[in-house]
Formats: sequence, structure tokens, C-alpha cells
Amino acid sequence: MINKEVQNITAAVSYIDDGAVILSGGFGDAGAPISLLEALTKTDVKNLTIVSNNAGEGNYGLAALMKSGKVAKIICSYPISAGSIIFQNLYNNNKILLDVVPQGTLSERMRAAGAGIGAFFTPTSAGTKLGEGKETRIIEGIEHVLEYPLKGDIALILAKKADRLGNIIYDKSARNFSPIMAMAATTTIVQVEELVEVGEMDPELIITPGIFIDYIFVHNK
Repeated sequence: MINKEVQNITAAVSYIDDGAVILSGGFGDAGAPISLLEALTKTDVKNLTIVSNNAGEGNYGLAALMKSGKVAKIICSYPISAGSIIFQNLYNNNKILLDVVPQGTLSERMRAAGAGIGAFFTPTSAGTKLGEGKETRIIEGIEHVLEYPLKGDIALILAKKADRLGNIIYDKSARNFSPIMAMAATTTIVQVEELVEVGEMDPELIITPGIFIDYIFVHNK
């Protein structure tokens, strides 16, 4: 019988190796797998690349992981936000690399990876520093930039509820990037508040089906 639940958070992050590209869900704190990110600070992994909407806040979650020195590079749409002091200090001291990607492009690059799309053109970033050095094409009189899929080795996401097969439901806007990250990663680890029996969730409400989820960690508040 399939059961994707892991018994503790140490086991949940034990599948992450040195140099992994990690897709980390969340829009600020909303939907961020904070416990999973902080559990990584207690492991021996290093040289990680993090893909996230932002570069962490305060001293917890992604910011704590960066502070631990385990993150070599971050790919995000906006690195500077309220309380993102840790990232700023690391970047100013050349201790972390940054790749800024427009938010819509970031989302679409991950969606393309999950959908098996080889590349796509977008007008976003055309004529700006973010588009420099990239292939361009004029489509209907508008300059477009060629962008490539962004695939992860691991996706770390947060959900409200799951069953043992990995079918999951999100909590409102905490859904954000998580569904496409689950599709774009080789292995997806989800932190959930509640685990229920198969069949208890209305199938019409399930956002990410279990085929995209590999491991479930139940974190009760």
C-alpha cells in the first residue's frame, strides 16, 4: 500500500544532496515551507541553488538557510524586501550569487519544465539588462526574448492537507508557485498541516495530484 509520509523532518530532507537545485514555494511567508528550509540548516549539504519568488525575510526559513552558508546561488524575482538583511549582507560581501528573473517569467520557466516545453518567447525583459545576451525575435512587431525551462532537483512546498497518496490541497493564496514547482522538480517534498485517509478529500478540490508528490511531512502547528 502506497504511503508517502515520512516520520520526521530529518527524514524529509535526507533526500537532498550537495549542489541541488531547490524550488522553494512561497510568496513571502505565504506558502513558504519554513520548517523544511530550517531543517536543511542542520544537515551537511552545501552549494545549493535556491529558486524562490524572493530572497527570504528576517532570520527564519530561507533567510536562515542562507545564513548557514549552504546556499551558493539564488534565482528569484525580487531579492530585496522588508527584512531581507541576511541576503543583502551575503550579496554585498560576494558570498552568494544572484540571478534576477521577472516574476511571470520565473513562473513560466518552471511551468515549461513541468510541461516538457523546450523554450518560449516572451516580451518581458526585452530591451533591458535582464534580456542582454539572450536570443530575441520580433513577433507581431514586438521584440521577444527566448527563455528556457527552469527545472529543479527538489521542490519544497507547503500545503494545508494531503492524503497518504500525496494528493494535496493548499490554503488559499499559499498555493502560489507550489503546483508548478511540484511539476518542475524531480523530487517533491511537501510539508502539510494535516494527513487524511484516501477518499476523504473532495477530488474537485485537489490541486496537485499525488503523482507529483514523493514525500509528505506532517507538521502540526
